[in-house]
Amino acid sequence: MIGNNMTSIETAATTTVDPIWQAMRQDAERWLIEETALASWLQTAVLEQNSFQTALAFLLSSKLGASEISPLSLYQILYEPISQDLDIIASARADLSATYERDPACNSYLEPFIFYKGYQSIQAYRIAHWLWKQGRKTLAQYIQNRVSQTFQVDIHPAAKIGKGIMLDHATGVVIGETAILGDSVSLLHGVTLGGTGKDRGNRHPTIGSGTMIGAGAAVLGNITIGTCCRIGAGSVVVKDVPDNTSVAGIPATEIGESVCDQPSMSMDQTF
Repeated sequence: MIGNNMTSIETAATTTVDPIWQAMRQDAERWLIEETALASWLQTAVLEQNSFQTALAFLLSSKLGASEISPLSLYQILYEPISQDLDIIASARADLSATYERDPACNSYLEPFIFYKGYQSIQAYRIAHWLWKQGRKTLAQYIQNRVSQTFQVDIHPAAKIGKGIMLDHATGVVIGETAILGDSVSLLHGVTLGGTGKDRGNRHPTIGSGTMIGAGAAVLGNITIGTCCRIGAGSVVVKDVPDNTSVAGIPATEIGESVCDQPSMSMDQTF
């Protein structure tokens, strides 16, 4: 049975209260009764797992396994960084909380964990990023490819992404190799953090913490978007944006200050 091998980190985790994992298990038990067609899957994916960590490794391996690497083999690959790097799980929990708090359609922690490809894509990226830093770049790019094929989200494993990230809907999100995202950033579907030419080196944007980027927006080139900014849907941003600023249009222009301290939390997209 996948998910029953426990490291010392896992053993320690089971001796402390884990409210998010407990809430997820309670929801799984309730869903199992409400929809018996999903009973087997919920048992395997959640209720038979030892912890949040093993559940995450199982979920991603079942989603991304393919003819090249079976789900069982992929589980062993994914579980290694999940069990060794505490930052991966801390980030996964922060991303889960971010989605639960910011998405009005989300009613539990289990929903984004099980159903939301934006959340799942970010977690797969975090593992690919770990592999990339370990020098296992081919395997990292393989995971990037599988995420792109499965979720229609393309995040280069070399990108640097903070905690508390929400990809809302997520389809069509592209994040380039040298992009940097701070903490608590929200991206809607169709967002591109891309380059503007063939030059190597730093060629992608840096996005400050607390910023929200609307659906279909493109932020291009080695530019800096400040903290707590709002980028309007469909905008094309090719110049730096100061902290606490709202921009919109093609090309994007400043239209005033942000309407709140952290636009990524309020998700207010009216201008």
